[in-house]
Amino acid sequence: MTENYEDFISTVSHELRTPLTSIRGFSDTMLNSWDRLDDESKKKFIKIIKEQSERLITMVENILSVTKLQSENDRIVLKSVEVQPAIESVIQLLKNQYPHKNFILNIKSKIPEIFADKDKFQQILVNLIENACKYSDNNNDIWIDAGWGENFNSITINVTNLGVGINKTDYEKIFTKFSRIDTPLTRKVQGSGLGLYITKNLLSKMGGKISVISDNIDAVTSKTTFTIEMPIFDIEKQARSKCVQ
Repeated sequence: MTENYEDFISTVSHELRTPLTSIRGFSDTMLNSWDRLDDESKKKFIKIIKEQSERLITMVENILSVTKLQSENDRIVLKSVEVQPAIESVIQLLKNQYPHKNFILNIKSKIPEIFADKDKFQQILVNLIENACKYSDNNNDIWIDAGWGENFNSITINVTNLGVGINKTDYEKIFTKFSRIDTPLTRKVQGSGLGLYITKNLLSKMGGKISVISDNIDAVTSKTTFTIEMPIFDIEKQARSKCVQ
């Protein structure tokens, strides 16, 4: 337990150091050389500081989420959640962050409400759809589909993008803590390696599960789909399952 805790602290410290170093470095440059910098350079440096600050905020939020996952006091409150409004609200949020992405939504008619923690379910959707945006390379289309699962006792949500792809040998690895696949695209995209780990654990706490499939389209592009499956509880189970740990 102590060793795992020390590994966690060591990794977190390393991950936080990079954006903090960038923020300090570019801030010092602007303070010490303000009169010698042209307007374009000032804008560039301020943009870098903003991007690294946002990266830092995301990392801190993810670390707090991981801490909550491991806490016995973290409770998940299950309530009826409509799938389509939840997805649409997340897409609207991410449209501001990724204005060049084209979100293609396909929700099957008459799918029932699920029984989930609304806030945590939206966190799952944000993690998956944002992940698709970040790793879709130059392709701007993101597909989100929702419909019935097998045997009509669950609903599935698929989030699909076109990008560099994931090897089958890495399917399980990407859901582990601080895991990132080493590709030319992932080297360009900053991340903590915690989003999918958090997603899988939150789904597990709500009785759901997640899987991924990545198929090659051509020599450089793959179609990658993350699928989450959420159970549909009957009325009796909903009455009994007011909340779970």
